[in-house]
Amino acid sequence: MDTLDDQQAQEPVTQVTPSGSVPVAEPPVARDVPLAPSHNEVRPSHSRSEFFDTTPGSRTAPPSLSVTEARTYSAFAGLRAEWTALVRRTDDQLFYRHEFIDAWLTHFASDSRFRVLTARDAGGRLRAVLPLLERRTWCAGAPVRQLISPTNSHSCRFDMLAEDAPAAGTAFLRHLESDREWDLLQLQDVPHGGRAWSLYRAAEERGLPVGTWKSMDSPYLLLPGSLPELHARWSKNLRAGLRRRRKRLDELGPVTVERVSGGAQLDAVLSEGFAIERSGWKGERGTAISQDPATLGFYTRLARDAADAGHLSLYMLRSAGRAIAFDFAFAYQGRYLTLKPAYDEAFQQYSPGQLLTAAALEDGVSSGLTECDLLGENMPCKAVWADRLRPHSWLFVFRDTRFGRALCSAKFRWLPAARRMVTRWVPMR
Repeated sequence: MDTLDDQQAQEPVTQVTPSGSVPVAEPPVARDVPLAPSHNEVRPSHSRSEFFDTTPGSRTAPPSLSVTEARTYSAFAGLRAEWTALVRRTDDQLFYRHEFIDAWLTHFASDSRFRVLTARDAGGRLRAVLPLLERRTWCAGAPVRQLISPTNSHSCRFDMLAEDAPAAGTAFLRHLESDREWDLLQLQDVPHGGRAWSLYRAAEERGLPVGTWKSMDSPYLLLPGSLPELHARWSKNLRAGLRRRRKRLDELGPVTVERVSGGAQLDAVLSEGFAIERSGWKGERGTAISQDPATLGFYTRLARDAADAGHLSLYMLRSAGRAIAFDFAFAYQGRYLTLKPAYDEAFQQYSPGQLLTAAALEDGVSSGLTECDLLGENMPCKAVWADRLRPHSWLFVFRDTRFGRALCSAKFRWLPAARRMVTRWVPMR
């Protein structure tokens, strides 16, 4: 069983924020965060007016919300139409849609106990949703009863869906406070400004032990309206390198780029793409998609669902007919979302991954897309293209009990202090 500390140990640079030092939630609008290297910092407290319009009359009184839970798959499945409508009214991102959560639950948590919190107004209209899983795990060396978001390395990002985030966050928190069957609420990879921050802030304001951990800065770029503008953004070295490598690749035979959005060839293209991914370092480490039945089933279902919905966008680069680079991606709500790029390392000298990315960006601009979200952690191969970052964090809320406060102190104060002491002591030996 993985522990919370083991999960975070995989990230070499961590950031923890003590209670009271995280910005309050803001509306989930598109944010332009300049590209900058990750670093440790403790953020100061922010006033409420920085994120909410606090002028008189700017907000109506929060509606009265009643909270219930869907604890069976049939109950969860029955929410699909309302869930879809709520996503469209709030933050229509692929990762928050009912079918995405359904695919994730089916392939990664089929044997887990899940609790989907729903908030409705007096008229019975669905106003907010927060899907959670029940798990037994370890935190700071102690066994804990955890409520966790349905997330892992394949879910990209997570958030609470809510029309009125502060009202929903307060309603969900009060509902959870009345339930004594959990010790820790953990929401993973919530974007800065996401609605789930409202639940975190509500917990903080009520005096519950809380903490955060910065999980990643996800790179992205805004796409211009024309190809000349796109090319002008690329550095002189990048443009020259792309031309040089493409010329060398042309010498091996015809070079083609395919975009597949579905059809009879879908399964064959997926098989080719997953084989490319497995041929490299991921295959050696055993982390390739095709090496795990659950992961393979998840991405296959995502591709088929996206093809049916009309937003699948798989790209394949071929040299003399041989597939040498692949991008498992979607074109959704004006965004190009690249989930799983891969290339044949036998062709590494030609930079096939970069050549395919350039072609996909050009196609996106020609198709009228306005953003490319490279997702996941920021890496040099992504920084070549991206000029902006979206910070994501894990949010921790502990029950307001002696045990909960001790867990919070151990995780965010005592253990980090012990690690710092060990780090200082070891080099001196």
